[in-house]
Amino acid sequence: MRHLKAHRKLGRTTEHRMSMLRNLATSLINARDERIITTLPKAKELRPFIERAITLSRRAQGLEGDNVAVEAVHLRRQAATFFHSGNRQQTPLFGRRGAVRAPRTAGVAALKRLFDELGERFKDRPGGYTRIIKLGRRDGDNAEVAIIELVDNRREREALEASSKRAKPAGVSGKKSARASKTGAAEGGRRGGKKADKTFEKEETTRARGKGEESIPTPKDSDKAGRGGSRAAKTESTAAEKKDTQ
Repeated sequence: MRHLKAHRKLGRTTEHRMSMLRNLATSLINARDERIITTLPKAKELRPFIERAITLSRRAQGLEGDNVAVEAVHLRRQAATFFHSGNRQQTPLFGRRGAVRAPRTAGVAALKRLFDELGERFKDRPGGYTRIIKLGRRDGDNAEVAIIELVDNRREREALEASSKRAKPAGVSGKKSARASKTGAAEGGRRGGKKADKTFEKEETTRARGKGEESIPTPKDSDKAGRGGSRAAKTESTAAEKKDTQ
């Protein structure tokens, strides 16, 4: 029976498993899109692991009283155990075989971002900081793959802003047409409305209408007589042919 054995072992020893979870948490916090792809069991184990660290950063944002600085340092040191951000229980200068240890900058950067940015973002969110999206099984070992990401990330905020820009209020078009009709009537005595906005009128015609004159000159008889085309020529020729036959 497995009483009081809640978590997955993931086929690793305790030291290896905790180191792996710290590396995954560091990658998730430092990722540009705030998401990583891993196997589904690892993602399910990483979720409560990283959310406990985010809860500590949330507490640091709501501290009050005289010992705020001391309590903030205490919370930051507690959250540091979730990342490779220090050299605890290790020699300070040299590693194995006398090699100089590289500084653990990724864990320090993740801890700084956790308290500076994520704590402020999730200040009013009581849990549920991550999301797991299943991707199916990968080729090769047929392992279940999933995406684990932070909610309210940069991609979601940009998509929300783009959708709000595309959405237009319902009364914008009516206001524009009414405003255009008023300005058109005030400028040159033109008729208002959508049709008036689309049409174009010469200044001479508008000026003549304002004086009470005829806007369009009447055609002369010579112009009427000169009008016609191929159809008029055909009718004249057929009339002449009828006279000849008679």
